[in-house]
Amino acid sequence: MKKRHFLWFIIPLILSCSNDNESNYVDVPLAFTVPSNFPPLAYNIALNPPTEKGFELGKKLFYDGRLSSDGVVSCGFCHIQENAFTHHGHVFSHGVGDNIGTRNTPSIQNLGYQTAFMYDGAASHLDLQPIIPFTSPIEMNGNFNDAIAMMKSDETYQKLFGAAFKDGKINSENMLKALSQFMLMVTSSNSRFDKYRRNEVGGTLTTDELAGYEIFKTKCSSCHATDLMTDNSFRNNGLAVNRQIKDVGRYRVTQLAVDYYKFKVPSLRNVEKTAPYMHDGRFGTLEAVLDHYASGVVNSETLDPILNQNGKLGIALTTQEKMQVIAFLKTLTDNQYLTDKRFSEF
Repeated sequence: MKKRHFLWFIIPLILSCSNDNESNYVDVPLAFTVPSNFPPLAYNIALNPPTEKGFELGKKLFYDGRLSSDGVVSCGFCHIQENAFTHHGHVFSHGVGDNIGTRNTPSIQNLGYQTAFMYDGAASHLDLQPIIPFTSPIEMNGNFNDAIAMMKSDETYQKLFGAAFKDGKINSENMLKALSQFMLMVTSSNSRFDKYRRNEVGGTLTTDELAGYEIFKTKCSSCHATDLMTDNSFRNNGLAVNRQIKDVGRYRVTQLAVDYYKFKVPSLRNVEKTAPYMHDGRFGTLEAVLDHYASGVVNSETLDPILNQNGKLGIALTTQEKMQVIAFLKTLTDNQYLTDKRFSEF
């Protein structure tokens, strides 16, 4: 069996008391491991190391609808664990006041390996990413002053902030750091494919799955790179422009013409569980996604060059190859991550 190598980030046990609020600060570390088939972490974990109480606080914040203006819509309202923390079946998710967004809910998994977040890369740090949905008037419509006032009046939050952070302060900085600790720990690394890659028990792939993997490496892995199944880049993958939504993608952030209609390459981990697909949820099945790449790519000035080779658009795939690629993609389903009680609301 191939030996597994892990990076262990363990922060020493520290016992301290806050001068401000007589909190019982106990920094009990959580071990975070980088699997041997993963690239290095992008998140600087030393600046916000996950602890038991920090994780517990982040989890409570993630599922607390009181952070939104209607007291109902939480982060977990649209990011549902059994659907790989997406809103499976919803093209666009519903926010406060039954508002409808304009993008499909992305998965929460392996965020510590990313340096840009949202489909357009509007957030460049995991600690800052929650600000966007929290303050969005069509998502949570939250207000930091209101949220902090609510938490300061809540005995459970008082205890958790006091235990999770040395200063014990209930403020936006600690709130966002706790959310990062929770999201950092929400990792997916134990699919059948992972076990195959690490030569572990349970990592056997069928003939069709192995054939699909070979096709995938040849025709898909330029964008869906490494075992994270994404290169974290922004690309125009040849979708016909949705004239109703008029989403210009990465251009909205950079204002550079070369970024028109470019969106972040999503990870394909647990893709079996995350339909519908694409930033606007236009495809309901994996078959429809592969049909797009085989025969539906639309040319434009910013189309990724990979999809326009020698005047031929798209990626040539036979019916059998599509079947085999889909068989492979299903090996990326990580049932441990989908059912891990540490990440669930109850």
